Amino acid sequence: MKVFICLSAFALATSLYGCAGNSSSAGTTGTPLPDSSKLPPVETQAPNSDYQPAFEGQTRVNGVKTTTPYQVEKIAENLERPWAVTAMPDGRLLVTLKSGYMEIHDTNGKLLKKITGFPKVDDEKQGGLLDVAFDPDFTQNRTIYWSFSEKQGKGNLTAVAKGQLSADETSIQNPVVIFRATPVLDSKLHFGSRLVFDKDGNLFVSAGERSILDGRKQAQWLNSGLGKIFKITKDGKPAPGNPFIGRKDAMPEIFAYGLRNPQSLDIHPVTGQLWEAEFGPRGGDEVNIIEAGKNYGWPIITYGIEYSGQKVGDSIQQKEGMEQPVYYWDPVVSPSGMTFYTGDAIPEWKNNLFIGGLSSMHIVRLVIENNKITGEERLLADKKERFRDIAQSNGILYAVTDGGSLYKISKQ
Repeated sequence: MKVFICLSAFALATSLYGCAGNSSSAGTTGTPLPDSSKLPPVETQAPNSDYQPAFEGQTRVNGVKTTTPYQVEKIAENLERPWAVTAMPDGRLLVTLKSGYMEIHDTNGKLLKKITGFPKVDDEKQGGLLDVAFDPDFTQNRTIYWSFSEKQGKGNLTAVAKGQLSADETSIQNPVVIFRATPVLDSKLHFGSRLVFDKDGNLFVSAGERSILDGRKQAQWLNSGLGKIFKITKDGKPAPGNPFIGRKDAMPEIFAYGLRNPQSLDIHPVTGQLWEAEFGPRGGDEVNIIEAGKNYGWPIITYGIEYSGQKVGDSIQQKEGMEQPVYYWDPVVSPSGMTFYTGDAIPEWKNNLFIGGLSSMHIVRLVIENNKITGEERLLADKKERFRDIAQSNGILYAVTDGGSLYKISKQ
């Protein structure tokens, strides 16, 4: 595999690291670098607003630069609107396609199987077959869970279903919807839809507030499933210990609320905390640590403005009883899927958070210390792709893009 090496001092100091290449490029030369704490923030554009952070390090932290040599390979292309990629228990890759099916690829990108038999999806605009997660007992029960936009009447909603992967890995058997984020709205946007299992075998589900004003206000309503993080059992019931169980005015499946469009979820490998990232409007993309019963503020507080340039609501960024993001971006990165790196191949990445950026067209690397973001790096910016999801397996990162590419990022 041909590898292109960046040698210029400019490449070491600027925020858009990387070299041009067709199928492979080196992430670094291993050349000694200045103390990363002295690198400037990777964001150099002016923010959309004059809002001030609530604490130091909440936005535009110092840049960092990976020093371990790594390589980037495009291992597949022309995938049909991929939305999620995840590693199977045996290390192969499962990719969801928005039109309503999944594919199994090997670790070199070769297509092995096409999986059909899923319930019909509403795949207009941001909808379709979205995220996927393996049952913790998949090797025994062959059950997978997926989220999708489900058509209902003149509208749609975010739904979660489960079924068994057939022995020949070409179809889903006994598919059944186990949860719906009601109410139905007529919108093609902000489905959220990430899925992640906790250590107890319960499933976290994210749902967006559907973008339109009728849905936006419901992010604050506990009797609505819009703009929420849910915690459910494998059968779609409220998980034991959920914060709003027993409240007659609240959905018992709700774990946290006040979210906009949360397309990123993962659990910190050391602390066990649920981390989330979500789209702000024009500015104000957020990273949050999600805790039971907490209100994350949307649309009351935000670090973003409307796409029109107008203020959102009363234009406030802090309010008692509402949580502050751990980190935010302005301008936005448009954070989609994310993963914590738990491998040993690149030690400096251990427990770092990697997030796919859509409008920003790069992968975000965040260094975390004591629940604070202490460094940020931009990876694969030279590829000029919208990174939809990212997964890791055996010390290797895999990413899918809206352009239909599958990338492999591994130690050189």
